[in-house]
Amino acid sequence: MILTEVRINLCTQRASRLKAFCSLTFDDTFVIRDVKLIDGNDGIFLAMPSRKITDHCPTCREKNHLRARFCNNCGVRLNEDRHQHHRTGNGTNRLKLHADIAHPINAETRALIERRVLESYQLELARSRQPGYVPPILDGEDFDLYDHELTHAANSMAAHLKMA
Repeated sequence: MILTEVRINLCTQRASRLKAFCSLTFDDTFVIRDVKLIDGNDGIFLAMPSRKITDHCPTCREKNHLRARFCNNCGVRLNEDRHQHHRTGNGTNRLKLHADIAHPINAETRALIERRVLESYQLELARSRQPGYVPPILDGEDFDLYDHELTHAANSMAAHLKMA
């Protein structure tokens, strides 16, 4: 699988550690959006798209985020220390509150992706300093094609119904 396109949307807040949102396209067929480029304590790194880890209410079994104090469904007070059971397994003792949705399987692949994203980030930073710079739009590029197909299909259906 080859990383065929990297789109970078710079974050302009000066004090923010979040430097950019990225959209990664593999083999011109598969897109991963909402990859974040973050300035961490050890330098810039990629944060893959993730979801909040949840557990179940002991009373009604509804899912709740680990930091929730009350159940979203029944309102019962939840044990505030229950998140202590979820720790990262990489030798550190940090709380694990999010799980990656998509991520590289090995360090070599992660390094290749990070290198390409950092190169694209530097290019986008240089472009952003040029007069008339317009940032790329990461969301919605696929929706135009989809909306066009739906409109075309709806118009064809309407024409067919008029003929009948």
